[in-house]
Amino acid sequence: MPDISHTPTRSWLFTPAIRPERFIKAVESAADISIIDLEDSVTPNDKAQARKIAMQFLSSRPNSSLKIALRINGMNTPAGIEDLHMLLECRFFPDYIILPKTESAAHLQIVDSLIMMAGSDTRLIGIIESVVGLNAVESIADATPRLCGLMFGAADMAADIGATPAWEPLALARARIVAACAMKGLLAIDAPFFDIGDFSGLKEETLQALSFGFSAKSAIHPAQISVINAAFTPTTAEINHARAVLTENAKGVGIVSGMMIDAAVARQARRLLARAGIFS
Repeated sequence: MPDISHTPTRSWLFTPAIRPERFIKAVESAADISIIDLEDSVTPNDKAQARKIAMQFLSSRPNSSLKIALRINGMNTPAGIEDLHMLLECRFFPDYIILPKTESAAHLQIVDSLIMMAGSDTRLIGIIESVVGLNAVESIADATPRLCGLMFGAADMAADIGATPAWEPLALARARIVAACAMKGLLAIDAPFFDIGDFSGLKEETLQALSFGFSAKSAIHPAQISVINAAFTPTTAEINHARAVLTENAKGVGIVSGMMIDAAVARQARRLLARAGIFS
């Protein structure tokens, strides 16, 4: 499978599969990954047509460095089975398959087996958006080497537990997902911010996600991408500080900007440099 560790994965932009006129806008946006969505943004009556449109796009995708993901329907739905059948029959695979309502390791393992038989190196992303999935998140994170990340589904999780879809009521769910991802070295992708016009709120929530340990955030509109990318891109000052920390740490325990430097601080510095695409 391809190494994604050096590939920017800060922003994941959802685009309805039934709206092909938006695909090019998504490709031309600054999003690191463009998600063609067959699930929530497509009505049941439009699923078959959306499937055909998605397949046509994948079969003739533009020569672009932009990575393409496909969110299929859930494994426990007829539409999800039909989505997988389409991919296996046509054999035009995206870079990532996103599996909604992931509630067990078996969900991912079934998709993994089918992709393996097709000879594809497509990676998997599972969405944790139910209490059942959250309670199994540690085993889900360990499901298969093909899994490269978990995404949080805030709206469905809030509905499942009867909470307000705000940050505080869902903080525990987010923390469990981030911890499970950290345990297995997976991407932790936060849920979208649904108020498209509230850029101040988007920035605040994205910075909260970063502080929680998320490595990326999904989006529902191209206008949100610049805010997300900026939040997950270290500043020059942060990069210089991280380099100073590692230089001092190489000498043993030291002090940088009045802060004692130890192994844990050095690990954080390496993480920040990795977010900046600096690996040496």
